Amino acid sequence: MVFLFPSVLIKKIIKVLAASFFLFTLVGGKFQHSKNFILKTMRILHVISQAPDFTGSGKYLQAILSCAKERGHTNFLVAGIQGDFQLDSKLIRENHVRYIRFGTGMLDYPLPGMSDVMPYQSTRFLELSQSQIHEYETAFGTVVRDAIDQFEPDMIHVHHLWLVACVVRRIALDIPMVATCHGTCLRQMVLCPHIADKVSCDIRKIDTIMALSHDQKAMISSIHGVLPERIRVVGGGFSDKLFYCSEKSSQGSVEIVYAGKLSEAKGVPWLLRSMEKTKFQNWKLHLAGGGAGREYEHCLELASKIGGRVIIHGTLSHTNLAELMRQCHLFVLPSFYEGLPLVLMEALASGCRIITTALPGMLEVLGSESSPLVKLIHLPDLETIDRPFKSDYPALEQALASALDTALEQAFECPEPNYREAALVSGKYTWPQIFLRMEEAYQQALNCHRK
Repeated sequence: MVFLFPSVLIKKIIKVLAASFFLFTLVGGKFQHSKNFILKTMRILHVISQAPDFTGSGKYLQAILSCAKERGHTNFLVAGIQGDFQLDSKLIRENHVRYIRFGTGMLDYPLPGMSDVMPYQSTRFLELSQSQIHEYETAFGTVVRDAIDQFEPDMIHVHHLWLVACVVRRIALDIPMVATCHGTCLRQMVLCPHIADKVSCDIRKIDTIMALSHDQKAMISSIHGVLPERIRVVGGGFSDKLFYCSEKSSQGSVEIVYAGKLSEAKGVPWLLRSMEKTKFQNWKLHLAGGGAGREYEHCLELASKIGGRVIIHGTLSHTNLAELMRQCHLFVLPSFYEGLPLVLMEALASGCRIITTALPGMLEVLGSESSPLVKLIHLPDLETIDRPFKSDYPALEQALASALDTALEQAFECPEPNYREAALVSGKYTWPQIFLRMEEAYQQALNCHRK
């Protein structure tokens, strides 16, 4: 007797057999590098709620797409955008991208950003009504379902432990899933308690979560109740093809660079006020980054008061930022809130001395003590998650001005830093090494999903 199976059933059987063979070869250890398994090539659906560019998480995603492609994986991307944004087709094929477009149709408001101040016009999650949140979740759910039906991924990789991660987990429980925490999603849990109440339940169902630092891992476990063994510290990386050292000029002024959003949480007004207080005045400050709204305008006003020694570059491409860092002697990141800023590794690899705040993510990478290469500014208790008490502003400005004076004099007397020390710190954070850790997280997610 001959049985004729419906085509849909045949397709499902083939898929199950293929998955079984995939897991068998994976568990059998046929693909190994050093002590770790190497994954067989996979079809990976990447999902990010905001534009896959302009911000740290956007650049992080671009690096993952590039590394995954080099390792033989096939990528598909779902992302929130507005305007005429298009991702470079060299990163991913145009027919492997689906966008949720904001500012038109049902989503007629600016794209909600994971930070309250974005380098483009945005909406704060705190401002969204319940109907807008429903529309937001519905829009992402519809596009992600279509992407899954078309692409049939082996793995889903979502960015930010927030609403979109919850939507994806609910509609794709049968697919292994990982999520990367970039820090800003934990901040939203504090800023938006009315939304946060419904987030953790779905976050706990994600197979494996990737953290940027051990401190962040502890926060994820505490805030969401995720078992520590389900969280892997992967970190962040930089492209050593773009960011590398070249000879520093010993002529003229000391060149300083800041790269990031022009906002209060990043400490830019603090930096600009401190620059005016330095005793060493032979400097130029380069501000590379965008912004929007009142805070951005305030940064521009403070910069204009200083005059021509502050150069506003706007948002730079990675290539142009790398060129700027190679010409600069000093990199300053006076942020009040960070996960693990990739820009620190980029600056170190480019031969910049570093001044930054002693936040947990910074300390994990740079160490707990200042050195000739790195100067740490210790912060007092903050009034909010990313804002100091106004009474502490004068002391903060003086502390940063003092650190700047020391670093400026060192750079003027000896433009070349200790490149060997910089390489020892930054060399562990190239993107290929970070992606190997990511593949181990994919492996863990596959194992967890089978249980």
